[in-house]
Parts: sequence; C-alpha cells; structure tokens
Amino acid sequence: MADEARTYFDSSAATEEGGDPLRRVAFACESLKVTTRLMHVIAWLLSQRAWQRGEIGDADLADEKYRLGRAAQSDPDLAASFAFAARALIEGSQELYERVARLQERMDVMLGETPMPDISPARALLDRLNQAF
Repeated sequence: MADEARTYFDSSAATEEGGDPLRRVAFACESLKVTTRLMHVIAWLLSQRAWQRGEIGDADLADEKYRLGRAAQSDPDLAASFAFAARALIEGSQELYERVARLQERMDVMLGETPMPDISPARALLDRLNQAF
C-alpha cells in the first residue's frame, strides 16, 4: 500500500487534482496524512517483528519509540471530493491505521500495560472535536 500511495501521489495524474490552489494544498495535505499513517504502521510492524525475534524485550516494547505513532485523521467530506483512487488510498490507510491501533491496545492489555496518557488535555479535546466533526 505504501508503494501504491507513493506512486499515485507522485504521478502526474495526482497533480492534476484540480486547478484551484486551495484544493491542491488540501490534496497535498491528504497525501502527507496517508504517508504518515503508513509509515507509522510500517515502523510498528518492524518493532513487533523485532520483539518476536527477541531483539527487544517486553519492557522495551512499552517505550514510546516502539509504539504506534500518532497520525491525523482525514476529513471524510474532503476525501470524498477526490478521485476514486485517492479516496481508496486515504480510506484504506486510515482503516489500516485504526486496525493496528486496536492491535496495540490489545497487546497493552495482554502485557499488562496501560497506554500512556495524552500529554496535553487540550490536545485530547482537539482530537475528540476533530473526530466529531
């Protein structure tokens, strides 16, 4: 999926997503969100592989650098306005990220760990507002 996203967003078809400068900026932002989500998932999977191979221990796995990184969600209304291929990549990367986040939560329960609280209550409120709207 990462290769597919890179190929699509780098292609000339993706740059022709509209002549409006604001739309091009929105498209570029969505491209970055997709890339960020996928890179966080890949990094998490590599950490899991290292843990399964015994290269890092259970205690190391709780370290923030081995956890799934935070990634911004896409605006569904904005994503719906893009071409089908872009929408598919945006929605697919978001679904994959959410699935991995659920796996991370399950692993926390299995290992008897609690996820680290958000550093900022204001950030948590903004995240909830973004999800609601």
